[in-house]
Amino acid sequence: MRTTLTLDEDIAQKLGDEARRTRRSFKAVVNETLRLGLLRSNPTPARPFRVHARRLGLREGADVTNVEALLDRLDGAARR
Repeated sequence: MRTTLTLDEDIAQKLGDEARRTRRSFKAVVNETLRLGLLRSNPTPARPFRVHARRLGLREGADVTNVEALLDRLDGAARR
């Protein structure tokens, strides 16, 4: 597609320098630079974070919903 684009002097200079350095056409350098810029501004979304529940392997009779009783039980076992 053919279009007219007005570039700032410093940008045109850097694009021209890159074209000469890499021995590619000015058009190729401009297109690649625009593609890279657009990719950075629209990154692909990360996959959703998921948590998988696992058994804690608690001893029989241990109830994690009552932390106070669990701590009392553990303190009692430590005193023995």
